[in-house]
Amino acid sequence: MKRYLLILTIVLFAAPAKLQTERPTVMAFGHGERLEFAVSYRARMWPNTVVGDISLSVSERQGLFTIVGNGRSRSFFRWFFDVNDTYTIVMDAQTLRPISYSERTRQNNWHFNADFKFDWDSMVVNTSWRRLHRDTANSYKTMPITEDCVDAISLFYRLRNTDPATLRVGVPVPLNMVLRNSIRQTNYTFLGREVLNISGVGRFNTLKFSVMLVTSDDETFQDGSRFYIWISDDLNRIPLQIQSPIRVGSIRIRLTGHSGLKHPLTSRIR
Repeated sequence: MKRYLLILTIVLFAAPAKLQTERPTVMAFGHGERLEFAVSYRARMWPNTVVGDISLSVSERQGLFTIVGNGRSRSFFRWFFDVNDTYTIVMDAQTLRPISYSERTRQNNWHFNADFKFDWDSMVVNTSWRRLHRDTANSYKTMPITEDCVDAISLFYRLRNTDPATLRVGVPVPLNMVLRNSIRQTNYTFLGREVLNISGVGRFNTLKFSVMLVTSDDETFQDGSRFYIWISDDLNRIPLQIQSPIRVGSIRIRLTGHSGLKHPLTSRIR
């Protein structure tokens, strides 16, 4: 179950990567949007149990989007698995290029910080990271980037603005993901449209994808494995459910609440 927020943020791919040079005519999200999710865990000898919650919120100011994601274990589980992860991302509101990425991970005695700074004039990303429970100082690396390089969260928000009509069923699409000390290639595949029932929320018309997971070291998620994501088939294109195997058992993330959506949630079936 370690670092379960990353399963939502590391590759929430909704469409082919394409550099935006100006603000999209119809933006899929905006200031005030908030999404809430429940995280459940299941293993061979462990029934499906909700163990934590995730929130994602968007604000806009002075031409920049700030996106904050937080993952927190539920109070009953904190005595043996106390998780409190926060991710803060700043994006250019016109081009949707990432400006900075900040990760603050707290899981029992395992503490980790990471920061990325994107320098688009020099076409490099400067990364720093530190395991506070183990390292005495930060590690640093500067890596060359291409125009399609992004961090995990800004990628999702950027791709939400791509027209689903460009998707091709069954064709893997490569993407480049910036991690702390490397840039890794991953891919996603559009599997088609599907009606999905979300407990307590409703039935939805969705776009379904399989995604290859890439991770840094010391992860519970199996590098190179594939998970499935369903997103709303409407102008919002919000994630509705994610299912993924991990090294022991599986994780499911489902939408539990939303507010401040920019468009009507027309994918919900009445």
